[in-house]
Amino acid sequence: MPTPLDRMADFDLSDEQRALRAAVREFAEKEILPHVEEHEREERYPTELVRKLVPLGYMAPMVPERFGGSFQDVLTYGIICEELARVDWVVASVVSVANSLVAGSILKFGSEAQQERWLPAIASGDCLASACLTEPGGGTDLPNMRTTATRVDGGWRLDGTKVFISHAAHAGLFFVVATLDRGKKHKGVTAFLVDPRATEGISIGSFPMRTLKRDHLAEVHFDGAFVPDAGLLGEPGKGFPVLGSALDLGRYSVAARCVGQAQRCIDLAVPYAMEREAFDKKIGEFQMIQQKVADMTCRTQAARAIVYQLGRMKDAGVERCSMESSMAKLMASQAAVQNALDAMQIHGGYGLSSEYEVGRLLLEAKSLEFGEGTSELHTKLVAEFMLGVRKQ
Repeated sequence: MPTPLDRMADFDLSDEQRALRAAVREFAEKEILPHVEEHEREERYPTELVRKLVPLGYMAPMVPERFGGSFQDVLTYGIICEELARVDWVVASVVSVANSLVAGSILKFGSEAQQERWLPAIASGDCLASACLTEPGGGTDLPNMRTTATRVDGGWRLDGTKVFISHAAHAGLFFVVATLDRGKKHKGVTAFLVDPRATEGISIGSFPMRTLKRDHLAEVHFDGAFVPDAGLLGEPGKGFPVLGSALDLGRYSVAARCVGQAQRCIDLAVPYAMEREAFDKKIGEFQMIQQKVADMTCRTQAARAIVYQLGRMKDAGVERCSMESSMAKLMASQAAVQNALDAMQIHGGYGLSSEYEVGRLLLEAKSLEFGEGTSELHTKLVAEFMLGVRKQ
């Protein structure tokens, strides 16, 4: 039965978008949700679940049909990310990274040969994608990255280390950024498309985590890795606009995923509040629990509204929406974290039990608050855009 929040979320969507939301939710609950806890316990990457996305068109919604994708508008893409993340952070991340960061960059900045080589492989699911951005010294200050790209005969030599890299151990394509000269800051940043299976000098090590063990986050080392000229994405020293465009759409998809996780916390907390009794009453009848439910609902819908607004701006052809993407990422990630905290409080001690999802959701939501820019960074960016210190 539809909930009031469903009505609020869906009232301005097209019939096709409503139908797609329902279809993705049904698929996710039936095919993905039953396996998530098992995969986390066994530290098993969800390869089989990812394959199931392809025939349904959920794997490559931002890849044009001529390359085998199921090209959708940006808002609809966000809905897919939201509904997948509502049940599994990792499966949603596969779609998010492949479409926002990697395929989107290839479509906008790649050569015809690069598009023909990589986009059909991404759309078919034969080639998972990974974005090698974050470094040991921090992922927020990207212009000061330490991974270097040195010109050599016929191509480039990459040296450096990337950390917290999702899907790296399973990927057939790396989207890598490196610098030609650290002294040049953002003017030295250069983007590359790297085939990790055919490139010597790349080593992938496990990166131990307390959560997201099924994601197999990795540390990727480049030690004299040779990338031919065909792997250069865009122009040397012109990679910062490539990166900026990728992060614009990347932050949108991450924000959509955060909305999905915030929604999941409501879906778990509300029925529990009306089942659990204390002092001969349902705990949902106590005002302090009602306050939490109201706050969870309001912050989720506020985050969803700004995420959908950003999707519509992209669909309307607004080239760069950097302030709006920072707003969406900031609001949605904070909503996901606070909703998880409130859901855990409603569950009480059971929130720490492995039998309930909410404890896992808190750690996963917190990782989304760090990923693709911390809350502190996005707060700073929004303020600087508003004050005129920074331009779109």
